Amino acid sequence: MDAHVTADPLPGLVGFTAVLREAGLPCDGHRVQAYLDAVERVDIGDAEQLYWAGRLTLCADPDDLPRYDQAFASWFSAEPPPLRRSPVQRQQRPRIASLAPQDDGSGEGSDSATEQLSVAASDVEVLRDRDLGELTAAERRHLRELFQALRPVPPTRSSSRYRPARRGKLDPGRTLRAMLADGGETGRLAYSRHRTRARKVVLLVDVSGSMKPYADSLLRFAHVVVRGAPADVEVFTLGTRLTRVSRALRQRDPERAMLTAAEAVADFAGGTRLGETVQAFLDRWGQRGLARRAVVVVFSDGWERGDVTLLGEQMARLRRLAHAVLWVNPHAGHEGYTPVQSGIAAALPHVDRLLAGHSLATLERLLQEIRDA
Repeated sequence: MDAHVTADPLPGLVGFTAVLREAGLPCDGHRVQAYLDAVERVDIGDAEQLYWAGRLTLCADPDDLPRYDQAFASWFSAEPPPLRRSPVQRQQRPRIASLAPQDDGSGEGSDSATEQLSVAASDVEVLRDRDLGELTAAERRHLRELFQALRPVPPTRSSSRYRPARRGKLDPGRTLRAMLADGGETGRLAYSRHRTRARKVVLLVDVSGSMKPYADSLLRFAHVVVRGAPADVEVFTLGTRLTRVSRALRQRDPERAMLTAAEAVADFAGGTRLGETVQAFLDRWGQRGLARRAVVVVFSDGWERGDVTLLGEQMARLRRLAHAVLWVNPHAGHEGYTPVQSGIAAALPHVDRLLAGHSLATLERLLQEIRDA
């Protein structure tokens, strides 16, 4: 047994869960606590008991087992115990195929690889249009990879500073200096144009109970947008209170960023008080400059348990400050949807665009709307 667990067991065990989290296993706080409770009930000096304590509490899917075995062997310097397998195992086709071609040695690698690649590409296209609230665990893991492939382009605005240009406003200073350099002869006229700078983007994500099926995916989408322009994107969660999660989502690793954000959000899957939380955002952050000339995106289904009149007033106030206000409703992409919820009805007159946000494809279109705002 390695020294990771002989001197002081707790740091070594917690470090082991951090390694698993880096490997992609869903080792949240509840699973880590269950693991530590299980370790207290086994002989920590027995590698097999320690192995099964972690496997039964930290692994959520059969796909996690190879990564768990590899991490266990490298961390504790002990080979995992042999597993008893049935003599006949039928290999099942995964729900989402790998994009990497595989050769089975039959001499037909080219045709089979082409066929597998087309099947995988078809699965990806299907996944892009699937409702985020109806995905299986395997599809959610693959969706995380697709999120990381997004490359958001931040919107821009004109700066008060100028830059040299071939066309635009005549630059008398540069023109005069060029004439003096040429002995007073009039040469080519110099022009300048306004510089461009990134426009601020503010994402307000509803994490109430009605938005629970979409909250995790929307926060992962927000992490991608923040990583694209860390200095110009701010993210807040809305529920019964307002929580700023921008700093947590600036971490490069998405799993670590989501874990830190989850620890900060105390009202996850709770009630909805959109009017009060939007007012809190404007009073503390927006009025002071965060919302001024920014693109503000509200992710919510519009269910409001507070004062609807207050929500309408605060949305009107937000619209006067912001450059553009977009409202993203996961249900807006469903056939037959009409914005009849009390919150949507109150906010809609003060929103530039009502957009769908129920799938990866609609979130990709949202990135274009933000860029072109």
